[in-house]
Amino acid sequence: MDKQDLMTMIKQKFPRLSKGQKLIGEYILKHYDKAAFMTASKLGDTVGVSESTVVRFAYELGFDGFPQLQKALQDLIKNKLTSVQRIELSGDISEENVLKNVLRADMDNIRATLEKINPKTFDDVVEAIFKAKKIYIVGFRSSQALADFLGFYLNLILENVIVISTNGVSDIFEQLFRINSDDMVIGIAFPRYSSYTIRSLEYAKKKYAKIVAITDSLLSPLATYADYTLIAQGNMVSFVDSLVAPLSVINALIVAAGLKEKEKTAETFNMLEKIWSEYNIYTYKNKGTDSEK
Repeated sequence: MDKQDLMTMIKQKFPRLSKGQKLIGEYILKHYDKAAFMTASKLGDTVGVSESTVVRFAYELGFDGFPQLQKALQDLIKNKLTSVQRIELSGDISEENVLKNVLRADMDNIRATLEKINPKTFDDVVEAIFKAKKIYIVGFRSSQALADFLGFYLNLILENVIVISTNGVSDIFEQLFRINSDDMVIGIAFPRYSSYTIRSLEYAKKKYAKIVAITDSLLSPLATYADYTLIAQGNMVSFVDSLVAPLSVINALIVAAGLKEKEKTAETFNMLEKIWSEYNIYTYKNKGTDSEK
């Protein structure tokens, strides 16, 4: 459902709404970006009606309940919110409850991801990773951290992983221009989706490469180009993108890849441990260095 459809529905039903429901409808028509992240209770308090009136309003529009109406509103605007708007929408979070609110929201994102992600698609992605000649990982803005994490560990398991970095659009294509049908691109992006990532997948699609999208929805612009889409929910609590669920999915990919080549992975890490120890890459407390005494 697009914005016009939802707003038109509210306008069409407006004459038949109760007085309280009209107040809700008027508020949503004017401030749908704020209403999208309010609870039924908060929305009711804002317009001066009861929580039950808000729930009945959602039923009147044909939704199964307020959560479905809220999701429809969030889907309309989550890719359009600026950081300033996100800060404004976090007004309900006080300094006293921010820790609990953020941790609970991240827990909810992981639960939702567990329900939405397709295990068969996940297994197919793992298989495709080992069939690819080269694996390009693309993720920019806040998703750059996810791309780097995935690239760091896959590079320890495989020898054909390239993480795309950029200082501009031209850099991307210079790193991707040799891509072909034997290769794979893993694109990572969440609202607001980076246009660089979308352009990268568009280019890779033209080159017939296999494309994996790690994103928040099958309606994501990344999914348009993807052969496989792994869903990870990243609903924000404030101006900061929640990357906990996406990171968990990426972690699972790395573990699955490592288990698929278990003996080779073990051999690699045995070699690495010797190198790390020889060159003091990590601090080992049992060595009793002066700095640790």
